[in-house]
Amino acid sequence: MSSSQSETNEVLTRLPAGKAKATPLLFIHGAYAAAWCWEDHFLPFFAEAGYAAHALSLSGHGGSPGRRHLDSFSIADYVRDVAKMVDSLPAPPVLIGHSMGGFVVQKYLEDHLAPGAVLMCAVPPQGLMSAALGLMFTKPSLMKDMNNLMSGGKSSIETLREALFAQEVSLDDLKRYYKNSQSESHRAIWDMSLFAMPRTHRIKRTPLLVQGAEFDHLIPASLVEMTARSYGVEAHIFPAMGHGLMLEKDWQKPARQILDWLKELDS
Repeated sequence: MSSSQSETNEVLTRLPAGKAKATPLLFIHGAYAAAWCWEDHFLPFFAEAGYAAHALSLSGHGGSPGRRHLDSFSIADYVRDVAKMVDSLPAPPVLIGHSMGGFVVQKYLEDHLAPGAVLMCAVPPQGLMSAALGLMFTKPSLMKDMNNLMSGGKSSIETLREALFAQEVSLDDLKRYYKNSQSESHRAIWDMSLFAMPRTHRIKRTPLLVQGAEFDHLIPASLVEMTARSYGVEAHIFPAMGHGLMLEKDWQKPARQILDWLKELDS
C-alpha cells in the first residue's frame, strides 16, 4: 500500500503484483470519512484482481489539506478534487463512490465521461432531504449524534456502529474507524440537501451499477431504488448489511458484484 499526494490531496494506492488492467479504479469516500475506509478490504481485493486501485481523500478529509476551513468546501470543490485525480491517472478510471462520494460521482458525470461508475449507498439525485426527514422520525438519537459530529463534536462509538453496521464488527476495528471519523462540511451537506442536485439527463451516458443495503439507516434501500429508477438501471440491495458496505463482515458480496460488473464492461 502506498500513500501519495494528487496535487495536494491524499491518495492511497494498491497495485497488482503483475501488469495492471488498462482501466484503473478510483474510490471516493462518503461524509465523515476519508480514503482510509477503502484500505482494509476493497483496495487489496481489486488489486489482487488485477486493477490499479486508488482511494482519494477529498479536501479537508483524512491526510488532505483544508481541515481548518472544512466548512468552506462545496460539492463542486469535491468534484474538482476528483477531476484533478482523474487527470493524473494514465487512463480514465471507473469511479466508485460511497454515500456522499456517490453524490460527488453523479455531479462529476454531468460534465465528464467515465468508463463506468458504481454508486454505493449513494445520496440520491433528489438529495438528502428525504433521508434526513426519515432519520429524524425513525432514529432521532442517531440524527442528533450525526448533527453533533457535523458541527465538530464527537458522537459515541455506538453511534458509529449504528450508522454503519448491521453485522458483527470487532471492537478494535470499531475503535479504529471511530478514531478516523471526522466532521463534515456544512456547505457540502447543504449542497446535497438543496443547492446542487445532479442533472440526471446528463449522467445516463455512463454505465452505472447501483448498490444499497437492507439495513442502511442513513440512505435507506428505498432511496437507493429511487436512484436506480432515476438512471433506468436496477438497484442491487444486499440483505442484512448496513451503510458501511465496504467495512461490513460480508464486504466481499458487494465487492464481487462490482468485479463481475467490471468484467462485463471489459467484454
